[in-house]
Amino acid sequence: MTNALKLSVPEGLPFIDLEREFDFPVADVFRAHKEPGLVAQWLGPRGLTIDVDHYDFRTGGSYRYTHTGPDGDAYGFNGIFHTVRENDFAIQTFEFDGYPDVVSIEFLTFHDLGGGRTRLTAHAVYPSMAARDGMAGSGMEGGLSEAYERLDELLAGAKVWASQTAEFDPDGRVRQRQATSPGDGDLPPSHLKNSALKQTARGHVRPVPASGMDRT
Repeated sequence: MTNALKLSVPEGLPFIDLEREFDFPVADVFRAHKEPGLVAQWLGPRGLTIDVDHYDFRTGGSYRYTHTGPDGDAYGFNGIFHTVRENDFAIQTFEFDGYPDVVSIEFLTFHDLGGGRTRLTAHAVYPSMAARDGMAGSGMEGGLSEAYERLDELLAGAKVWASQTAEFDPDGRVRQRQATSPGDGDLPPSHLKNSALKQTARGHVRPVPASGMDRT
C-alpha cells in the first residue's frame, strides 16, 4: 500500500485536517468505519488492545471504547455521532477520558474517486489552540498512519496478526487483542461484501492526546 496520510496543522487556527486515499470502494471504507466488529480490527496503532463498549455509527448514535497499552495503562474515548450519511459524510464528537470537558468536533467525508478508490478527508475543530496543539503533539500522525495501514490490510484481506481475532461478550461488547507485528495470521478474504468478512462484523481519526500514545 502506497497511500500516505496527509496531515495539516494550520498556524493560528484550532483545526487539524487530514486526507487519506484507499484503493477500495467507498462502500467498503464506510462500512469499516460503521460496524463495531470491523472497527475493532483497525482502530488505533499496532500493539494495543481495544475494548469496544458500544459503537453505534448512525445519526444520534454514540461510542465508547478503551485502548490498553502493553504496560497495562488504559485510555478511554467517547463521543456522539451527530450526523451520519451512508457512504458520504459524518459529524462526530471526540473526547478523551484523561482530558474531561475538552471535546473536539470532527467532520468526515468519504469521496468516491471512481475505479474502486476512495478519499477520506477529516476536519477536526478544537475548543482552544492549547487543545489543538496538545493533540497535534501527542503522536497523532504516527498513530493515524498505522491505523490506516491496518485498515488497508483489513480491506485487502491481508495476512496480519495471529492474535487479532475479535471476541464478543454475551452482551455484544467487542474485545480484541492487537498483535505487535504483521505476518502471523489471516484476516478474512478481501472486500467487505465477502461473506467471511461479514461474519467477523457480527452486528469509526481518534487520536490519543498527549499521553505518549498514538491515536486512532
